[in-house]
Amino acid sequence: MVDEREGTVTVDGAELYYSTRGTGPICLVPSAIGSEPYKRLTPPELAERLTLVYVDLRGGGRSTGNPDDLTFDVLADDLEAIRDELAVDQVAVLGHSILGMLAIEYGRRRPASVSHIIVVGTPPNGDMASLAAKSTAFFEEDASDERKKLLRDNLASLPEGASMGETMHAQTPMRFYDAHFDAAPLFARADVKPGLLKHLMGTLAPSWTIDADSSSLRVPIFLAHGRYDYTVPHVMLDGVVDALPNATLHLFEKSGHHPFFEEPAVFADAVTTWMAEQS
Repeated sequence: MVDEREGTVTVDGAELYYSTRGTGPICLVPSAIGSEPYKRLTPPELAERLTLVYVDLRGGGRSTGNPDDLTFDVLADDLEAIRDELAVDQVAVLGHSILGMLAIEYGRRRPASVSHIIVVGTPPNGDMASLAAKSTAFFEEDASDERKKLLRDNLASLPEGASMGETMHAQTPMRFYDAHFDAAPLFARADVKPGLLKHLMGTLAPSWTIDADSSSLRVPIFLAHGRYDYTVPHVMLDGVVDALPNATLHLFEKSGHHPFFEEPAVFADAVTTWMAEQS
């Protein structure tokens, strides 16, 4: 069993914070909201098979640095410094939601260093307006009347000037298989830096697509999606997997946007079985 530990690595003046949990092959888990929420979200079943290394992106969580300096190339350098610090030749990388684009771009730029890419609830592109439109359309088409009513009631009860956290909590019927789930405790210790989120969503994401120069994606990719994820509908991936050279799509039937939390044992089995098959 690998002991839990934490540390920092300095890259170009930024002090990057990381912490580890688990045993087995190393898997980097980048976060833009601090490490604590993902420690709660990623299950013991996964940590029993992989050493999860939670990395606060520069300018986010407990890491320092200017988030505006973050490019895909800088990100690759940052994660390489963590890998070097851990003294391993290769790592897997797991990116959740829009952070999946970072996992993919790290693998694209450092194929010799990345053994597997795992993305969870990640859209095929970073066009947020298009994503919102498709999310709304799929919810209206697919969701039950009960789920729709609950969402309407939740949004109607939001106070004026609601925070991002309050709004996301109200959107639980779109984000979780259990439309009544109370996710607030999971994100209670989120360390949100608005500048980093603005940079990710407003600068890096808009021009990004998963299949840009698909021939350069030599690292195997596992695309995990929840059947009841209405924020990033699985139907957005129709035809996308076939355009990638080495990608596997796995649909989790009792999950929303967080299948590693909602179906922990199933998720751990699916991911580690796939990793073994790709080795």
